[in-house]
Amino acid sequence: MVATAATSAFFSVKPLPSDSSAKPSAKLGGSGSLNLGACSIKSKSAASGGSHVKANAQAPPKINGTTVGLKNDEETSNPPPRTFINLLPDWSMLLAAITTMLLTAEKQWMMLDWKPRRPDMLVDSFGLGRIVQDGLVFRQNFSIRSYEIGADRTASIETLMNHLQETALNHVKTAGLLGDGFGSTPEMCKRNLIWVVTRMQVLVDRYPTWGDVVQVDTWVSSSGKNGMRRDWHVRDCITGETLTRASSVWVMMNKYTRKLSKMPDEVRAEVGPYFVDTPPVIDEDGRKLAKLDDNKEEYIRKGLAPRWSDLDVNQHVNNVKYIGWILESAPISILESHELSGMTLEYRRECGRDNVLQSLTTVSSASVGGLLDYGNVECQHLLRLEDGPEVVRARTEWRPKHAKSFGNVGQIPAENP
Repeated sequence: MVATAATSAFFSVKPLPSDSSAKPSAKLGGSGSLNLGACSIKSKSAASGGSHVKANAQAPPKINGTTVGLKNDEETSNPPPRTFINLLPDWSMLLAAITTMLLTAEKQWMMLDWKPRRPDMLVDSFGLGRIVQDGLVFRQNFSIRSYEIGADRTASIETLMNHLQETALNHVKTAGLLGDGFGSTPEMCKRNLIWVVTRMQVLVDRYPTWGDVVQVDTWVSSSGKNGMRRDWHVRDCITGETLTRASSVWVMMNKYTRKLSKMPDEVRAEVGPYFVDTPPVIDEDGRKLAKLDDNKEEYIRKGLAPRWSDLDVNQHVNNVKYIGWILESAPISILESHELSGMTLEYRRECGRDNVLQSLTTVSSASVGGLLDYGNVECQHLLRLEDGPEVVRARTEWRPKHAKSFGNVGQIPAENP
């Protein structure tokens, strides 16, 4: 009876009959059976003479009404054998991590790219340029960097000129005509010929500022029998406003003899299909550039020597560098109160790394007399070697920067500094 009571307390079963030979059975919850193994009940004698039963029975668990077997201690203690499947990573966790990274990157991109953009701004996002207008015009965008602006918080004239030169070279490259020279075609390379600029005219309507994006269009045309004209049109990429227009004339020179050369028929056959039959983007200024000498009251800057970084791959000074040297001798009063609105340059001689130059500037008398009436200034320039030969002749035109500068535009020194 003691054993029966103890068993009933733990398992909630009906009392066993007095007959030990009867098989115990019970129902849990109205269904199922209770199994007591032969080793589940043990008996032993006690000092009091009573009988005690030690129960070690476990009912098999059920999941959704189905009996589930349990592993014994021996089976649980032994780990499963190592197989290729067990060694694979948890792909679900890896996929979740990748998905999270992609969603985060997309969210950051949407936050950065919130500004509305014009369709043409989506093209050439990396500034590589492309061919437009039936393959005859090359277009490239440039973003004005912080290191390309000057004291006036606008892009310098040298920055604009570098953009022009860059688009010219990329035009040749994109068209598939770039040889191993600096803008030379394959046929030019076979004959050791290079391009050199002889004349350039530039008009600046407005200078871009830091962060502006400018769009540069360039194309080429025939200029006489042996020359090529290249034009540029620079616009504000957002508004389409014209910023700068430029036109130039180029001829060929032998890179070893340094003498000008005629355009071979083979070269003409290469570049001829890209010529556009249009007038120059700027009406040519036919006025002759004056020759300056030391007998006039001029502003002179001496001792200008090219550095190694001023040379291009053809081992002569880059034509943009000449513009900086020309402005070295411009009166500081003009630089402070005016901005360059136009210039015409005639390149007469190349300059090497061992040359030393002088920069001469004179202010036109007509400009001095009309400063207070119109506010515009015109200057004549000469860049020459110290031993006399001319390198560049130039004429520049200047307009007032701001209305408040009109009180100082007439204060131009009459003597050399």
